[in-house]
Amino acid sequence: MGAVLALLTELRMSDAIAIPSEAARRYAGALLQLAEEAKSLKSAEKDLKTLAGLFAKSSDLVVMAASPVVSDAHKAKALLALAKKAKLGKLVNNFIGIVASNGRAGELPSMVAAFEHMLAEKRGTENALVTSATKLSAAQISAIKTSLKKSLGHAVLLETRIDPDLLGGFAVKIGSKYFDASLKTKLDGLKLALKEA
Repeated sequence: MGAVLALLTELRMSDAIAIPSEAARRYAGALLQLAEEAKSLKSAEKDLKTLAGLFAKSSDLVVMAASPVVSDAHKAKALLALAKKAKLGKLVNNFIGIVASNGRAGELPSMVAAFEHMLAEKRGTENALVTSATKLSAAQISAIKTSLKKSLGHAVLLETRIDPDLLGGFAVKIGSKYFDASLKTKLDGLKLALKEA
C-alpha cells in the first residue's frame, strides 16, 4: 500500500484528454434531464457505461461513427443494431438514434463522458478511471480513493481497468485530467532523455 501512496505523489498531470464539445454537453444534458423525468437515471447510466465500453473495445466502431463516408442513416442503423444486441434500454436507444440521425454519431463517446461528468457533479462526486498493469487489491483501491478525496476535496467513484501494456504502476483519468504513474510512461521518458543526451 505504501507503493501506491508513493506513486500517487509522483503523478503527473496532462490535459491532452479531449474535452467534450458544447454540442456533446448539450446532448448529454438533455439526456440527463429526460432520464430524471423518466425516473430511469440508473438504467441510463448503466446503458451509457455499456455503450462507452463498446466504443473502447472497438476501433472499427469509432472509425465508422466518425466517418464522413458512411451516411447518417447507415450509422443510425448500425448503432441501433449494436444497442439492441447489447440490450440497451429504450431511452438510450432513442438517444443513439437521434444523435446518429443528426450527424453526431462520432461524438457519442464524448457525450457519454459529459453525461457521466454532469451526473457525478449532480451527486457531489467525481468519476475516476484507474487503469493498472495488474489487478489492484482492495487496500490499494481504498488508498487511491482516500488520496484522491483528500486532494480533490470531494468523494470519487472509481472504475478500474487492467492494461498489461502499462507494465507496472497505474494511470488515473478524472474528467479532462490525466495522472500517469505507469512504468511504461517512465520508461518512455527515460528513452527520450537518453536519446536527447
